[in-house]
Amino acid sequence: MDRYGRFDAAYYQRFYEDPKTRVYDTAGHGALAQFIFGFAGWNHLEIDSVLDIGAGIGHWQRWLGMHAPSVRYTGTEVSKAMCKRFGWQERDIARWRDRKKYDLILCQGVLQYLPDPDVAPAVANIAAMAKGLVYLEITTRADLREHCDLERTDTDIHVRNGSYYRGILSKHLLNIGAGLWWPKDRPAPFYELEVGQGGG
Repeated sequence: MDRYGRFDAAYYQRFYEDPKTRVYDTAGHGALAQFIFGFAGWNHLEIDSVLDIGAGIGHWQRWLGMHAPSVRYTGTEVSKAMCKRFGWQERDIARWRDRKKYDLILCQGVLQYLPDPDVAPAVANIAAMAKGLVYLEITTRADLREHCDLERTDTDIHVRNGSYYRGILSKHLLNIGAGLWWPKDRPAPFYELEVGQGGG
C-alpha cells in the first residue's frame, strides 16, 4: 500500500488550487518568497541553489522563474501525481539525503504528516543538506486551536505540540525566527539577539 497515496490530485486541488478552499494563493506565496529572499539579502547571504521539499503545485518554482531565474531549483515530492504532473523527484525526506548542499531549503507543510519515527530522521537529513537558510512551516496543536482556518486547513495530520518539534529541530538547527533556521554545523552570520532564545 502506498503510504502517501492520500496526496493525490484531489488533495492538491482542494488545499492549493481551488480558490474556495485553498490555504493561500499565488500573491500570498509571493509575499513569503519576498520576505525570505529579502532577509537573505539583508544578511548578505547568496542563494544560488534551492531545495523545495514537498514542491506541490510549484509555487516556488514559478516565483523563482520570475524573480530569480539564475537560481538552481530542485523540487521533491512524495505525491506520484505531482511528480508526474510537474517532473519533481520522488523523494521521502525521512529516507533520502542528497550529497549536495543547498543555500536555501524549503519544507512547507511536510513534517506534520510524518509519523513519529520519521520526524527526527527527516530533520537530520534536512540539516545535513543545508548550506544556509532553512524555512520550515509546521502546523502544531496551538496553531490549529488559535490560528488556522479549519475550513481551509488540512487537519488530518499528526497533531503535536510545538515543543515536540523544537526539541528535535534544536539538535541540528538554530532558530532565527519567523520560520527560518540555520544549520548548527556552520558559522552563524547573525547578531546575537537575532537568534532565538537559547539558540535553538
